[in-house]
Amino acid sequence: MNTVVERELELNLVLSPERSIPVPARLLYRADDPYAVHITFHIGSEQPVNWTFARELLVEGVFRPCGHGDVRIWPTKVDGRSVVLMALTSPDGDALLEAPAAIVSAWLERTLRVVPPGTEQDRLSLDEGLADLLTPTPADDLWLQNPWPSDESKDTD
Repeated sequence: MNTVVERELELNLVLSPERSIPVPARLLYRADDPYAVHITFHIGSEQPVNWTFARELLVEGVFRPCGHGDVRIWPTKVDGRSVVLMALTSPDGDALLEAPAAIVSAWLERTLRVVPPGTEQDRLSLDEGLADLLTPTPADDLWLQNPWPSDESKDTD
């Protein structure tokens, strides 16, 4: 059974230290993809923007600065509110997003109840997936036949 943990929330896209704009977003976690979290947000473009990164990174980022490169996460306070900042970098540009720490933490706790840390590997079913990939199908018979006809003529003149 694949359990999905979702949470709609409003992020703030930080444009400058004095200015940010609200951005509707969705946090998504799927038990069949146990190491990853997915964040989708709508920034006024035709297509929503999707980011996927390690759940462990977000769990750590709620408590202390972590990450490097494309995704960096750290906790802080803004106007007395506890928030989690996410700095995302891509070839299309950079974004600094601010999320309410309590909402992110509560959602993460739900994901950790569904798939506790250290049990992610059990959810992947790698052996079953590999067995499925390696099981011959009827179409494989076509590939296993000799595609070249024999040079020996079977015609008798």
